[in-house]
Amino acid sequence: MTRILVLQGPNLDLLGTRQPALYGTETLDEIHASLAQHAERLGVELDFFQSNHEGALVDRLHRRDFDAVIVNAAAYTHTSVALRDAFLAVAVPFVEVHLTDPWQREPFRHVNFLHDIAIRTVVGQGSRGYHAALETLAARFREGDA
Repeated sequence: MTRILVLQGPNLDLLGTRQPALYGTETLDEIHASLAQHAERLGVELDFFQSNHEGALVDRLHRRDFDAVIVNAAAYTHTSVALRDAFLAVAVPFVEVHLTDPWQREPFRHVNFLHDIAIRTVVGQGSRGYHAALETLAARFREGDA
């Protein structure tokens, strides 16, 4: 069975209460529960990991106990060469997700250290973006392209 790591960056544990006008009222646990149901229908196993610490995210990637990754690196998207290097080191396909569209926000959010190495980037779709990412990866493994 294909195993996908859902890697969540800093402050995403505050979803539901953090700037709801921008990020919505759905909590991270609710997003994960919905995604787990979708994964079950697709025959894919998910493992969820969230941290506010860059090194913990890198360490989780280093475990290499997954076939692909869905990542919302949050603020680390714009700052973390370490996270980029970890993705290059583990060399598995990954889809980058952002609840909002960083390119429609502050200029400092236009820097993205992951975009060019991701197989796809999904922005501005809220929690539906995670489902789009899951479908992309499930189809890739179904078709044997991984």
